[in-house]
Amino acid sequence: MSLSRRLRPHVHVVFAGLTLVTLLTGCPGEVPAPGGAVSKSGDGGKWTAADPGPIIHVREDGGKPTVAYVTNGIASFWVIAEAGARAAGEQFGADVEIRMPPDGVADQKRMLEELVTRDVDGIAVSPIDPENQTDLLNTCAEQTNLITHDSDAPKSNRICYIGMSNYDAGRMCGELVRDAMPEGGELMIFVGRIEQDNARLRRQGLIDELLKRSHDPSRYDDPGKVIEGEGFTILGTRTDGFDFGKAKSLAEDALTAHPNLRCLVGLFAYNPPNILEAVRGAGKLGKVQVVGFDEADETLQAITDGHCFGTVVQDPYRYGFESVRVLAALSRGDDSVLPEGGFLDIPAQKITKENVAAFRANLKSLVGE
Repeated sequence: MSLSRRLRPHVHVVFAGLTLVTLLTGCPGEVPAPGGAVSKSGDGGKWTAADPGPIIHVREDGGKPTVAYVTNGIASFWVIAEAGARAAGEQFGADVEIRMPPDGVADQKRMLEELVTRDVDGIAVSPIDPENQTDLLNTCAEQTNLITHDSDAPKSNRICYIGMSNYDAGRMCGELVRDAMPEGGELMIFVGRIEQDNARLRRQGLIDELLKRSHDPSRYDDPGKVIEGEGFTILGTRTDGFDFGKAKSLAEDALTAHPNLRCLVGLFAYNPPNILEAVRGAGKLGKVQVVGFDEADETLQAITDGHCFGTVVQDPYRYGFESVRVLAALSRGDDSVLPEGGFLDIPAQKITKENVAAFRANLKSLVGE
């Protein structure tokens, strides 16, 4: 891969009345603003020294770009995203490398550093710990086109975020919980890591919806405290660090310690299947409600069978597809793919027994089953 020069259109240079950026991108009057937004101005789209815009790296030789899609772990959710990423690679003429870190932050850091060293043309990453990875992400953004997907890192220099509003999706999950237990009662939340932006926002949206609070994604309730209101008692939030065995044992422990527990909520794709195993082992299928996130086949089958009330699904196929589409275009100097406001919204939806069959059929067609 010939990458003898990368163009960084954050430098404001005027030539014949146009900025160098405009000449390079071919989009006069429309340039990316900080955070990946597309802004239009009356001065021909020029950036100022105080507002230089994001760094966009353009492949000089016009060859086939190589882009990387980095997940936050290994799960069936990411298999679907991989299918979308590879489909986009074929459609938009890009080689796609998939990286799934098995052991958390250290693995993801190693993968990102390796990709930067190899001079790939772009990276889409779901940051595991965005607060503490900002320096690493900014280093990546200096060397290649960096975007986030699934979980954002809004304080970093990423160009844009592709995914859903995790806070709004959390509130959708709260609606499912309320429907599952209309008389209220005790519930517990399970998730891989609370430090991930998507986990924190989903959890907070869920809590705020159950307590009928105002819309405020910045709110944060202590995961270790019991939270009560509107007839619900949230006993706590248990984290498993993407350890599937621990995910199951935490659910088992909760069922044993809290005999009046009426609902278990799993916020990551692998949580509902492991919760269901624990509920089945305790002989409480149909007695304890299960509400989840994402479209693991075990979760969808449990909804079909009446053992899981419902799940909030994302669109991982589109996460992968759109990430590669955007990165391939940026590597060729096309910034028209950047979403307004720096956020390409792929909305979530609720899946219950009423629509699970149609959803499963569509999902299987996407992944070629």
